[in-house]
Amino acid sequence: MVETTGLADPLPIVLTFLGTELKFLTRIDSIITVVEAEAFDSDCFNSETALSQIKYGDMVILNKIDLVDRQKIQQLETFIQETKPAARILHSEYGKIPLSLLLDLGLTQENAYQNSIKSFRRDRASVNHHLEKEGFNFVSFQSDRPFDIHKFEHFLTEQMPNNVFRAKGILWFQESPSRHIFQLSGPRYDLQADDWTTQPKNEIVLIGRNLNESLIKQQLNECLAGLILSNKFSLPNLPF
Repeated sequence: MVETTGLADPLPIVLTFLGTELKFLTRIDSIITVVEAEAFDSDCFNSETALSQIKYGDMVILNKIDLVDRQKIQQLETFIQETKPAARILHSEYGKIPLSLLLDLGLTQENAYQNSIKSFRRDRASVNHHLEKEGFNFVSFQSDRPFDIHKFEHFLTEQMPNNVFRAKGILWFQESPSRHIFQLSGPRYDLQADDWTTQPKNEIVLIGRNLNESLIKQQLNECLAGLILSNKFSLPNLPF
């Protein structure tokens, strides 16, 4: 199983397997695309890269269907069927799909890629990469100092740019002895706490479009705590 970044164009990846010596060692079973039902709108596919994820998807999983009504689901299904008529569509909540519906399906039709394979073998640069042209980028931030939890909450609720689509990382808060696993997708975010197995530090990456790297890093630096306090106390009334 190969899990790509959420900004990946599937075509160059498929052609790497079908158009090189890897074709003798592997078999592409299916290409699976996940669409977040709640965050979808007409602007989501104003992007060649995002559209390619539907166009080359053998299966499309509509996730978070519990957060939208039936009309929205029907709109999504219509769009997917118009973009990729042969795509298999599954519904899910919390990304839960039985493995029997995902593995060993034989959905990828390799013959459909023959023309692209010929171009790929002649000139691999002929397979366009759209990310830079479309403004997709990311901001990576690390620090050996903890965040002040209230300052970080302010960043999430008041300063986080609307063009951040995805964020994830490991967070260290001055107010807590625990390690916090951070996930943000669309308008929602989640924190899960467990124990540190390494030296505490902050590591977070934000993925989006036309992100102002210097501004975001400045704002995250401003979230850092001024002093490292003793971690004998528990986290009081975590606002997340």
